[in-house]
Amino acid sequence: MLPSSKKHNYPRVDFINPLCMFLLACIGVMFIYSAQAYVDGGQWKSQIVWIFIGAGIYAAVSLTNYAIFMKYSHWLWLLAVVMLAAVKWSPLGVSRYGAERWLDLGFYTFQPVEVAKLAGIVISASILTRSEVGDIKDSLQVLAKMALAISVPFALILLQPDLGSAMVIPFFVFAQLYASNLSKKFFTTAIFLFAVMVGAILIDNRNYVNFLDEKGLTPAEGQGEYQGTTWFPLKDYQRNRILTFLDPGKADPRGSGWNREQSVISVASGGPFGKGWTQGSQAQLGYLPRSVAHNDFIFSVLAEEAGFMGSAVVISLFGLLLGNSLRIAGMAKDRFGTLLTLGVVALFSVHIFVNIAMTIGLMPITGLPLPFLSHGGTFVVSCCILMGLVQSVYRYRKDF
Repeated sequence: MLPSSKKHNYPRVDFINPLCMFLLACIGVMFIYSAQAYVDGGQWKSQIVWIFIGAGIYAAVSLTNYAIFMKYSHWLWLLAVVMLAAVKWSPLGVSRYGAERWLDLGFYTFQPVEVAKLAGIVISASILTRSEVGDIKDSLQVLAKMALAISVPFALILLQPDLGSAMVIPFFVFAQLYASNLSKKFFTTAIFLFAVMVGAILIDNRNYVNFLDEKGLTPAEGQGEYQGTTWFPLKDYQRNRILTFLDPGKADPRGSGWNREQSVISVASGGPFGKGWTQGSQAQLGYLPRSVAHNDFIFSVLAEEAGFMGSAVVISLFGLLLGNSLRIAGMAKDRFGTLLTLGVVALFSVHIFVNIAMTIGLMPITGLPLPFLSHGGTFVVSCCILMGLVQSVYRYRKDF
């Protein structure tokens, strides 16, 4: 429903989220600059450009009635699927670091997975809004639609391969399903299947270690050797990341374990107040590789140079951003607005938790960037669009 001309005396704009976004983006630019200071990298300049572009798109999305996303949700989903397929099976697909995750448009290279995340949140919220959800038996048709809508982009993302981004999708889908009052039996079954999957990964990893031991190979030397002998859909470099987390002593400290080891040292050496901006030895001297310090491991740079207090400020800003977004979800005028906002909150929560946890050694390295801090044009714009949707839900929570 489009807004009417009738006036009301409540604010149209929520200022908490934009303020948090602005502060996080400024902090991100500062530490991207610091991470690249000794090599005179220009990533911080491009980050500023993308922040300005993202801010403009954020404003446009926030002024647009979010109901239009429900109307065109299927077209957005189709666009995302076509883009993901083009990465794998068209000349526009670009391969980097052994993965096909980018589309080259000539003037810009971007990651369609960010479009897929947005489309996934929108199509899931749309399906659940248009359908009646109750017990599992009555909801089979809805679940079948959800499974089809999510499994196609999920499978295409796995083919890139991008396990980290693929694993984000189930979290926001389950958050939306939970808010739709689906039978608790569904979630019990899902948790059981998740435990089975984790168990299968652990068994596969143990078999991988045994294979290396039998062949007398290190994880670095055995790249590609094991994956040809098993049906389990993981690449050996992904197994090495899991092995680095489960058994750091087994993994090659100069190979898959190097980033994790240097990241933990960076965070631990920051102390209460840090070493000072641009004074962190791990990033400045290149121990924390410069190829990842400004993106996936930006929190490590921040923790070393700003210490516990600086890290606490950033985490508090994220907490305020997510908490306020949950408040907005509760204020939405309809089910679609609530589910849309909850999907955004769930996606951001996974990115924040996984990224910070991997930098301090609590989770395997996944390559998930930190919202508004990590360098990356597509990701910055994607975050701004998602937060623009939350602002739109707030703006149109009532008719004006």
